[in-house]
Amino acid sequence: MKLAFIIDPIHLLDPCHDTSVALMEAAQILGHEIWITQANLLSVVEGKAWAVLQRVELVPVQLVDRRWVAGNPWYKLSDSDLTSLETMDAVFMRTDPPVNDSYLYATYILDYIDQNKTLLINSPSGIRGANEKMYALQFTKAIPETIVSADKQFIRQFVEAKGATVLKPLGNKAGEGILFLQSGDRNFNSIVELSTLQGRVPVMVQTYLPEAKEGDKRIILLNGEPIGALNRLSSATDFRNNMATGGTVAQTEITPREYEICTQLAERLRQDGLIFVGIDVIGGYLTEVNVTSPTGIREIDRLDGTHLGNQVIQWIEQTLESKK
Repeated sequence: MKLAFIIDPIHLLDPCHDTSVALMEAAQILGHEIWITQANLLSVVEGKAWAVLQRVELVPVQLVDRRWVAGNPWYKLSDSDLTSLETMDAVFMRTDPPVNDSYLYATYILDYIDQNKTLLINSPSGIRGANEKMYALQFTKAIPETIVSADKQFIRQFVEAKGATVLKPLGNKAGEGILFLQSGDRNFNSIVELSTLQGRVPVMVQTYLPEAKEGDKRIILLNGEPIGALNRLSSATDFRNNMATGGTVAQTEITPREYEICTQLAERLRQDGLIFVGIDVIGGYLTEVNVTSPTGIREIDRLDGTHLGNQVIQWIEQTLESKK
């Protein structure tokens, strides 16, 4: 197969952590061609999506003393070439958020790929329709008590009723801008004014889950089915469990309640073309559905001895074969 990955600049990726690299590596090991591009290198020509692509050859990471170790250099690039994306068997959209104007425009360009010819992971319309905070709200039996609002008084009433809450900007990633908000906080007005841009932009406010002290579980779903999980634990100086904020990771298992949550999501994810997804669960409650560039494969493989990238690529092989 020929696989294209729309990623952030490759020299900025961490081969020992980044799931995009893990997926590309798995595809290369299984004998497929890997091509890369960036969102700003996409175009529409005569009604079709094109991209400036470079073929990449990777030096796979090695597990040494339970740590991933990368070569230096760890990749080699070919010359770039403007190519129709429909010549690819599959295209991965894995640019990191925020989902801003340039990100959205890239998804509009990807709409001009014939999905009968090329598999898109994830569907551009699915990404547009699935804000990673808001998407979870439709699964009312899975989420904690939650409001979304820009109204300071409404937010105050919710916080006072719940006592302890977490405020989340709707468009950020990796824990950016998440705040712990308590009833009686003297900084309440400033926090809400800054987070909502003076009442112009809504934010999510959720009941604080004390189980967060025991970790924030990331579960990887492939076509609606859970294939692996890890537990993220906060550092001593931060209440957030995100790896990007200094959190650590630990081995874990998927509980019956978490399997139930995955079942609640599965059909809707498939309908929306959201094939590769990472959900976040705290204390048996769904808190986010990550669809843009979910990560965690490297950590799960290291802790569990799995090869999740192989599972993803083999699923693509089987899916494309079934369409012939």
